[in-house]
Amino acid sequence: MLVKYRKDYEKVAMGLLSFIPDFKDIAHLQTEMQWYQSTDDHQLLLWRQGDGDFCGIMGIEVGTDFILLHHDSLSPEERTAANQYQMLDELAALYPDQRVMGTLEMAPIVGAWERNRDRRTTTNHH
Repeated sequence: MLVKYRKDYEKVAMGLLSFIPDFKDIAHLQTEMQWYQSTDDHQLLLWRQGDGDFCGIMGIEVGTDFILLHHDSLSPEERTAANQYQMLDELAALYPDQRVMGTLEMAPIVGAWERNRDRRTTTNHH
């Protein structure tokens, strides 16, 4: 389940983001956190399975007809393609009128998810 970031989630959010190599540096991480909190069209979404603890996070930019995925991170024990795709499925469901796209860095992940989703859709209709 995706949940919008709130100030009380700051430690969890920073912990999840710190799994991204770029954010090992705390100053860089804090700058990024401020960037996400500075405008409405930049959002952090935390992810958890069922009633469990948060184990994933996504950083997105909301455009008029697209959602741009800037970052996503899962805790090491939850880092599977299935969980990655689940997060993206839920993101797409949250914004049904916008296309999910990735930054240059995230594009391969979004592309793999789209191919996987297309296969699942094709399989389900036969």
